[in-house]
Amino acid sequence: MFTEDLSPETCTQEARPPESSVQPGTMFLPQHVAAHAIPPHALTQLARDWLAEDTPNFDPAGVCVGSGELEARLFCKTPNSVLAGSPFFTAVFAEVGCTVNWLYQDAAELGPDGITLVAEVRGPARCLLLGERPALNCLARASGIATRCTQLQRMAVEAGWHGEVAGTRKTTPGFRLVEKYAMLVGGVSMHRQDLSGMVMLKDNHVWASGSITKAVQAARSVCGFSSKIEVECGSTEEAREAARAGADIVMLDNLRPRELHASALQLKEEFPALLVEASGGVTPENLAQYFCPQVDIVSLGCVTQGCPVVDFSLKVQKPLPPSPPSTEDGLETLKLE
Repeated sequence: MFTEDLSPETCTQEARPPESSVQPGTMFLPQHVAAHAIPPHALTQLARDWLAEDTPNFDPAGVCVGSGELEARLFCKTPNSVLAGSPFFTAVFAEVGCTVNWLYQDAAELGPDGITLVAEVRGPARCLLLGERPALNCLARASGIATRCTQLQRMAVEAGWHGEVAGTRKTTPGFRLVEKYAMLVGGVSMHRQDLSGMVMLKDNHVWASGSITKAVQAARSVCGFSSKIEVECGSTEEAREAARAGADIVMLDNLRPRELHASALQLKEEFPALLVEASGGVTPENLAQYFCPQVDIVSLGCVTQGCPVVDFSLKVQKPLPPSPPSTEDGLETLKLE
């Protein structure tokens, strides 16, 4: 559930998003548009797997807190972070009978304050604590990736480059859906989802097949017209062979920026419909050096590998002590007795 009414009657001043972040007609959407691409059964299965990993049998600490209804507040403690992962966070708590009230949607920039209230979670005390760590792990990782992706995409926009910054398949085993979703929230291309999504012929495929041409022809005989074929190339000549064999995309791997730009220009002149991807050795620090009109895609493994996480904290709110009866109430009780 996403909060649409942030009036003083329904939300404290502390919880209200800053006025500068409110874009009329776009801020308070139920979910980020990318969330609608996540199959509900996948969300449920992931949430169940994470909970089962963290609590495979008894939860002795649950005895200490019981099942009384409590509220916990989710805080972001990393300024200028981009929120991502709310569907997964919500799915975890839904599995244990809790509800989440979001004050921001995915892709919102949190901060610049040191601590930002992001959401409120309600449910039985022991269930809040059962879901806490799996949900926080997911949100921290996804938000870290979305934050980095947003920074990389901003660099491309500022440079006036019209190609696509992309992630890779270098994702955490069992966590790919979360990390690919975070790329979407951060505004970069996910690249291929898996081995079935697009054919990518790397050096090992070529060496095992005998040549680039043989590898492309063999792959095309299976994937047909419905899948693109990309070939990893270490030189302009290898890329030419791949294009002549019918590859749709060539990845110029580990070429220095000046060499890359020259190679991409030659290839575009000879094969105008060919897509050119640059990869290998690209970092956030040198990304801008790889931009040029003839390069269509720049992919970076560091979108997921070695990416910092965002620090979130979930704090249970202490129940207010019961108010003592007033003197008048006490007198009235005596009178009635």
